[in-house]
Amino acid sequence: MCDSSSANIVMKNWSDIIFSEGLSFREKVKQVFEYQLQNNSVYDRFCVALNTKSEILKQVQDDISAIPLLPIKAFKDVLVTTHSEDNSELVFKSSGTSDMQRSIHRVYNARLYEQSLLKGFRHFYNLDNAVIWGYTPGYSDNPHSSLIYMIQKLIDQDNSGLSRFLPLGEPVNPNAIKEVNRQGKQLILFGAAFGLLDLLEIDDISLPSNSIVIETGGMKTHRREVSRSELHRKLSKGFGLDGSRIHSEYGMAELLSQAYATGKWFSTVPWMQVTIRDPENPDETLPPYKEGLIGVIDLANVHSCSFLLTGDKGVMDKKGRFQVLGRWNPKDLRGCNFLIDED
Repeated sequence: MCDSSSANIVMKNWSDIIFSEGLSFREKVKQVFEYQLQNNSVYDRFCVALNTKSEILKQVQDDISAIPLLPIKAFKDVLVTTHSEDNSELVFKSSGTSDMQRSIHRVYNARLYEQSLLKGFRHFYNLDNAVIWGYTPGYSDNPHSSLIYMIQKLIDQDNSGLSRFLPLGEPVNPNAIKEVNRQGKQLILFGAAFGLLDLLEIDDISLPSNSIVIETGGMKTHRREVSRSELHRKLSKGFGLDGSRIHSEYGMAELLSQAYATGKWFSTVPWMQVTIRDPENPDETLPPYKEGLIGVIDLANVHSCSFLLTGDKGVMDKKGRFQVLGRWNPKDLRGCNFLIDED
């Protein structure tokens, strides 16, 4: 049974806190951390395995970088939530075949997620004048794809009737491109890397010069793996766009916020923060330009876990922006053995 302070925390309107412009990021983080430490049994066990609860709370009061980051693998192993399973309004699963162990993210509050999604996209783009197209082979057969859900929500914001998922394996209709131009809209095309390359192989496509192509990762195709810089060169040439019009999105089923790269580096939304951690000692934050594991604070994950250590390799610049350098070699991270309940 939770005490009165815990009950008060549960009753908070988290949307008002997370997206507030009047509260500092540090204050928001402290409130979410205390809530998850009290209400998320998986995260509580993980933290207590590393240190005493009172010592962790004391450290976090002085420095939020002391907050332990839960290995993201936990979403494959256990239910990561502050609520019962029956209360989830959405369920996201990572990509993979039916016989693979996939991450499962149960979303307690769909409205909060949609706020994060839409506010986050508007932080970088003018959604009100956008036509959203999605080309998502490999994702469309996953009914729990967070990418499909995200793109559909963006499509739903457009009243022109021009936003849609493009038919798989078919060339883009040039008349549809002309209609986007005629209505004075900006075309934003989402797609995984391999899907966009496949789309270009179907037929030549010349998009309006103000269009934006957002690749969502997935560099490994059925042919070979390509670097992000090589991918962007191919997409720029293939779609007839300046290289500055090729952008990237960083997101995953386990996160309810997205980061975007409108150039070489990814930037986060105000309620999200990325750090680079030492893979041998994830408590240690690495200095700029040193490669390590990407750690994420995503406050939109308030009802699951906001403090996560990903399996992605990355590097950060002095402005707090980051690059994704691929997957880190799999290894058992400290503390993972405390995630599983033993009956």
